[in-house]
Amino acid sequence: MLNSLRTLFLISCTLLSFSSIAALSPISLRGQWRFRTDPTDVGVTEKWFGTALPETIKLPGSMLENDKGDKVTLKTQWTGSIYDSSWYFNPRMARYRQADNLKFPFWLTPDKYYVGAAWYQKDVTIPKAWAGQHVTLVLERAHTETRVWVDDREIGLQNSMVVAHEYDLSSALTPGKHTITIRIDNRIKEINVGKDSHSLTDHTQGNWNGIVGKLELRAEAPVWFDDVQVYPDLANKRARVKLTIHQLQKQPLSGTITLAAVSFNTPVKQSVKPIMVPLKLDGTEKVVEVDLPMGADFLTWDEFDPALYRLTASIKTSTGLQSDRQVSFGMREFGIDGTRFTVNGRPTFLRGTVENCQFPLTGYAPMDVAAWVRVYKIAKKYGLNHMRFHSYCPPEAAFEAADLVGFYLQPEGPSWANHGSSLGDGHPIDKFIYDETDRMGKAYGNYASYCMLAYGNEPRGGKQAQYLAKFINYWKAKDPRRKYTGASVAMSWPLVPENEYMIKSGPRGLPWNQLPESMGDYRSKIADFKVPYVTHELGQWCVFPNFNEIKKYTGVYKAKNFELFQEDLADRGMADLGDDFLMATGKLQVLSYKTEMEMALRTPGSAGFQMLSLNDYSGQGTALVGLLDPFWDEKGYLTAPEFTRFCAPTVLLARLPKFVYQANEALQADLELFHFGKAPLTKARINWTLTDAKQAVVASGHFDQAAIPIGSNNAIGKITVPLTGQTKAQKLTLTASLAGTSTTNDWEIWVYPTTVAEAKPDAIYFCTELDAKAEETLKNGGKVFLQAAGKIEKGKEVVQQLAPVFWNTSWFKMRPPHTLGFLVDPKHPAFADFPTEYHSNLQWWEIVNKAQVMNLEEFPLSFRPLVQPIDTWFLNRRLGMILETRVGTGKLMLCSADLTSSPEKRPVARQLLHSLTNYMQSSRFDPKESVELSVVKKLFTTPSQDTFKAYTKDAPDELKTKAQLKY
Repeated sequence: MLNSLRTLFLISCTLLSFSSIAALSPISLRGQWRFRTDPTDVGVTEKWFGTALPETIKLPGSMLENDKGDKVTLKTQWTGSIYDSSWYFNPRMARYRQADNLKFPFWLTPDKYYVGAAWYQKDVTIPKAWAGQHVTLVLERAHTETRVWVDDREIGLQNSMVVAHEYDLSSALTPGKHTITIRIDNRIKEINVGKDSHSLTDHTQGNWNGIVGKLELRAEAPVWFDDVQVYPDLANKRARVKLTIHQLQKQPLSGTITLAAVSFNTPVKQSVKPIMVPLKLDGTEKVVEVDLPMGADFLTWDEFDPALYRLTASIKTSTGLQSDRQVSFGMREFGIDGTRFTVNGRPTFLRGTVENCQFPLTGYAPMDVAAWVRVYKIAKKYGLNHMRFHSYCPPEAAFEAADLVGFYLQPEGPSWANHGSSLGDGHPIDKFIYDETDRMGKAYGNYASYCMLAYGNEPRGGKQAQYLAKFINYWKAKDPRRKYTGASVAMSWPLVPENEYMIKSGPRGLPWNQLPESMGDYRSKIADFKVPYVTHELGQWCVFPNFNEIKKYTGVYKAKNFELFQEDLADRGMADLGDDFLMATGKLQVLSYKTEMEMALRTPGSAGFQMLSLNDYSGQGTALVGLLDPFWDEKGYLTAPEFTRFCAPTVLLARLPKFVYQANEALQADLELFHFGKAPLTKARINWTLTDAKQAVVASGHFDQAAIPIGSNNAIGKITVPLTGQTKAQKLTLTASLAGTSTTNDWEIWVYPTTVAEAKPDAIYFCTELDAKAEETLKNGGKVFLQAAGKIEKGKEVVQQLAPVFWNTSWFKMRPPHTLGFLVDPKHPAFADFPTEYHSNLQWWEIVNKAQVMNLEEFPLSFRPLVQPIDTWFLNRRLGMILETRVGTGKLMLCSADLTSSPEKRPVARQLLHSLTNYMQSSRFDPKESVELSVVKKLFTTPSQDTFKAYTKDAPDELKTKAQLKY
């Protein structure tokens, strides 16, 4: 006991002596620097490091933030693929190619642009106290290659997109005045990560030049910790600490290392008993490994309780030198059990989003913790617990914030080695990926949130599988703290058996090629895999642009693409419909994500998904796939509580064989619970109700469960409700909820009468083509119902499905579908007997899926159809599926969808036909617009004037660099 007290006393005295001697304060290099661009690469030859540069710039910051660079022109050589270059040739876009009105559709537009070498220079005065110390120049988030001079002495060159560039200036910075000169080059050179990599592409953050993070000189004792890595060992209640110690001199050195840890972000404060170990150092480097007992009741880190410790490692030498290093860590083990991930032994399911370095105010990822805490908290509010960083690694602030919030991260090497690059072919990129991920491991390896790693995204290269296999084995042997996969890829990429987990796109997609249901899942897509399978880039369902967003682009990038789309919409007479299109397409987007995510949650053994993405992607042709905008703000058609009904740690699911019923059928639904919460549930009660549009209860019930374990596919019970009492067409809502919690989910179903009065009154002429009798009826002031399914010529090139546009039609050169849903006025009397919202929904499937649309390009600009399919924003064609109009003195109802075939099997179409017919018989059938008969005829005889033309199969040569042309 006496020896133990003496040891504690000595340790306390040691720690007190360490803290009582003030560390040398770093010298901040923030502020004004001298500056000069070097577009012709003459600076090194002309020794610009030895002369005062003529301009000034503010750092940290990018050239763009300082209004430096060249004016953007039609021939700007961007960093990124332009798959659809039709904008450069399309006559309609000519006005947007003018120097004073440049508006590119494929991404956000900066005011200035510069790719090349730029020089930065600053004078510093080194204090006397720094003599003999270890001095480091820290350049956090320099983009991308740096060369450093002190006075006229070159120190070196570094190229990293993932960590701070750190230069040892111990011998170069003696006390007194010095000049530091930095040459930064943001070109893609020998190391080609791929021009579409999110580490540098103009599709997202932009290829900027500058330094945007910490910028300072640091001094510490000539013996220091070069690296401190902490390896949690939960089973043995300890942490193994690996210390790498360096010294400037080679003479033998002895001393003491002290380790102490304390929790710092939880209500429960816990101090780990400090330990001391002797140190003997004979050369300039030594690695010491120490086991740090964490105590019997140590705190663990996960998404629910992200408890963190701060470790302080201290050296005190026999000669009085001292040095400290602090790192934070969490007691976390990220494991695998079969096809599921585990966190500290508990199964988990990854509900992730892809982060694409989409920060339009600055053009680069935030460098402060608070900004990242905001991002993760929003993502958590939407039920997510995971984030993949697509072909880039975020700055340290992102890891620190994720540790604090409790979020599982998959950073990647800074590469999408495709579109001008490849992997495994012996190019410099092969070694660079190892170097960069090594740097990531050293800088960020202690962060508990750093759970997974991939080389990057979808590479090119015939030997990529062999390369990635070696990459995985290298990391498995080197660092057990996380799990490894070769690359995040779609299905056409080769399989890498060495993957500890798979990220592939098999288990995704909407099942709307057939009657919508919620019975299915993706089990057949993952059945052959024995490791965790995470769905690659789930979703990608588009929404119409939110033009109210334009005013938010107050930083270095402007939404010229949105301005172009908005002006084009106005040119086509639909300026007033922008907000309505946003809301209608937004509701279909939410339905699409709900359908796909619930299929993922119903899939036995699935490890999770990475959606693309929770927020919009401004590049690759403008991919408006986000439920939030690029600023992580809501768009107006969805809230977090609505989203977490089907995306959360605990979600109620219903397997329904269909969503459309007739009144002689019974609703049947099997309820199950997806539960990956903090602990199993006990004494759970699940309540359910079936309500009508007025919230009146049609049926209700409950199920009691003694216990529900952590996992998916927990069977709850079967619901059966006869629908024989429903006498009119109506929408019902099935809602299930977990008593005493906020967990609830709902599914809309539609019930239709088994028969409707077949009315073909003499007052209406029903026809399937605009024949002579139809023309005569209209001429005489009569009513015509023209059901023209399959007969439309003008608009037949437009492919409509229930599903919306995937990713965007520009990037995939008008791959179908081309529409984003439709807009309809549910209060219009034409739909008095047909329950509908203002947007697409599942009951419309049998009507709209693959139905023809009409291109109303020759109709009056003010004309509005009853059902208006919403076109891709790249073309903004005025489309119609059901319309009414006056033709002369007659009245015409025209429908391009099939409402008549197989009425006994298609109750929705039958009901819509009934509703439209009743409307036409009534006095309320009074179209306000008039269209010439000749214009109507052209729908059947004349192709569309305005159609998509690619003009070329590749990006214009004038936009390509010499390296691209050579490759």
